[in-house]
Amino acid sequence: MAEIGGIEAALHLVAVPIGAARDITLRALDLLAGADVLAAEDTRSLRRLMEIHGIPLGDRPLLAYHDHNGAAVRPKLLAVLREGKSVAYASEAGTPLVADPGFQLGVAARAEGLTVRAAPGASAVLAALCVAGLPTDRFLFAGFLPPKSGARKAALRELAAVPATLVLYESPKRLVALLRDAAEVLGAREAAVCRELTKRFEEVRRGTLDALSAAYGDEAPRGEIVVVIDRAAARDADPEALRDALRAALAEGSVKSAAQEISDAFGVPRRQVYEMALAMKDET
Repeated sequence: MAEIGGIEAALHLVAVPIGAARDITLRALDLLAGADVLAAEDTRSLRRLMEIHGIPLGDRPLLAYHDHNGAAVRPKLLAVLREGKSVAYASEAGTPLVADPGFQLGVAARAEGLTVRAAPGASAVLAALCVAGLPTDRFLFAGFLPPKSGARKAALRELAAVPATLVLYESPKRLVALLRDAAEVLGAREAAVCRELTKRFEEVRRGTLDALSAAYGDEAPRGEIVVVIDRAAARDADPEALRDALRAALAEGSVKSAAQEISDAFGVPRRQVYEMALAMKDET
């Protein structure tokens, strides 16, 4: 791949700070200084970041690329890439394509056989995992859950059996509603509400979901919010209770659906429940 001005002719997805301006990599600064065209979810925040680090924009184009104009701006950026030039794209904060409108840009570039590179750096997901005090050996980022309670509870039920720490984004005005619904669906799991990470008023509150819900009351905290929720505690399934529940499930549905239902309900591996279900079917 040819390089122009020392920067590879590619779409460079540049991670930028989520708070503290110094949380940026040297490579990110090089890309912002040398790319032929810059694109940003928020051009004002990128301009400010470049000013802080003494990077002149000069006569280079700086295009806004966000949810509302992506369809119109994307062809322009792809045309630049087809010309063999470099494009650096930055989210408003954090790592591009993580809960970010740049996803379709990356998809479109790869579909045309164009090169896509990542310049990794700050991420609210990873920062929250570092300070939440919950297991990090396995985690699932679920982004923003639906804004309405019914759909949000349905999404939480789908996540309930995931054997991993859950990481969610949420707006301040919906935080209390999320905590209440999560406490109802997931039970007394440990969790952490991480607010304004790496910023001056960073705050991390820890406790069970119901305790956190009560602690916030009707308060709508300010700033960016990441909620981290522990996985369900492992439990020993009572064999007789499991068999009784499986027998009832088999009376209502197929072996496959019954095995999945009971596996989720009891936290037992699906294959083990499936084999038990087959044996019970053979007995009848």
